[in-house]
Amino acid sequence: MKLLRLNALAPNSQLPETAVTIGNFDGVHLGHQAMVQQLKDIAQAQQLKTAVMIFEPQPLEYFKGYEAPPRISSLREKVEYLTELGVDYIVIAKFDNAFRNLSAEEFADILKYKLNTKSLVLGEDHHFGKNRQGNSAFLRNYGFHVTDLENVEVNGERVSSTLIRETLQAGDLARAAELLGRPYSITGRVQYGDQIGRTINFPTINVRLNRLRPCLHGIYGVDVSCESTSLKDKVKAESPDQTGIAGYAPTALFGAGHVGTRPAIQQDHPEWRLEVHFPDVSANLYGLLMRVTFLNYVHGEKNYPSLEALKAGIDDDVLKLLEFRQNTPKFPF
Repeated sequence: MKLLRLNALAPNSQLPETAVTIGNFDGVHLGHQAMVQQLKDIAQAQQLKTAVMIFEPQPLEYFKGYEAPPRISSLREKVEYLTELGVDYIVIAKFDNAFRNLSAEEFADILKYKLNTKSLVLGEDHHFGKNRQGNSAFLRNYGFHVTDLENVEVNGERVSSTLIRETLQAGDLARAAELLGRPYSITGRVQYGDQIGRTINFPTINVRLNRLRPCLHGIYGVDVSCESTSLKDKVKAESPDQTGIAGYAPTALFGAGHVGTRPAIQQDHPEWRLEVHFPDVSANLYGLLMRVTFLNYVHGEKNYPSLEALKAGIDDDVLKLLEFRQNTPKFPF
């Protein structure tokens, strides 16, 4: 797979002839996966390379900022999942004022001259260009071969990023995994926080979210693995007497995850955090790239009246999650 920045591509970029699909691909869910498979089938039949164009930021993030729908997948996560699907090129289109004002003809020219597009696979009701001028019929008239992919359904429901977003916000992790085709996870590096957890005897790692707002909000049982090394071995090497609770993946640890803005803690500028507490662990994990997989929803974020009440609440949550881990010997979904 080659990662391309659309702005850096010159006209007549000398790319091989391509079959292209276009969209946000937020979540890279079962519907997106079906679209990519159709793209690969068409590319093979027509002897083309495959390319997926994604937007960064996502258009609604450009227009609405913090009020945009919460994001399912970061750019890194999208690229990872699309790479696993076996596409040849991932094209990142910077969504800015110049891009939003492209006419349908100008956008079609980009497809033709920058990406050397011969064939397109598009979702239903796909529109593009300023004021949504362009559609599949426009592209066919322009000379492209266009395939419109029908919606993918699971148990009678159309699979969409909106549905998955709502499912995650409702805490239904098993249903979200069904729609995504995998358990929901967030990947980010461990960064420095304000270390308040240490003062109440619940130290946490602070995992960078890489999005304005996440789709989750509350307390969760999580399986955490490191993308570059065995987390279990890393912890054991630093503290042989405090090796934590084994996770479900072979090299993972089980933990108590919190996603929210921590209303119980006074802050000048509240921000979204993903924090994980590992019971019986003492290790330096700063800078490591972690994958946090969400397994069990406990409850939404609570506004405790004091740090003492917060500590008592966390203690109760950890006990519940340890009970869940003990009673759930196999991966829950």
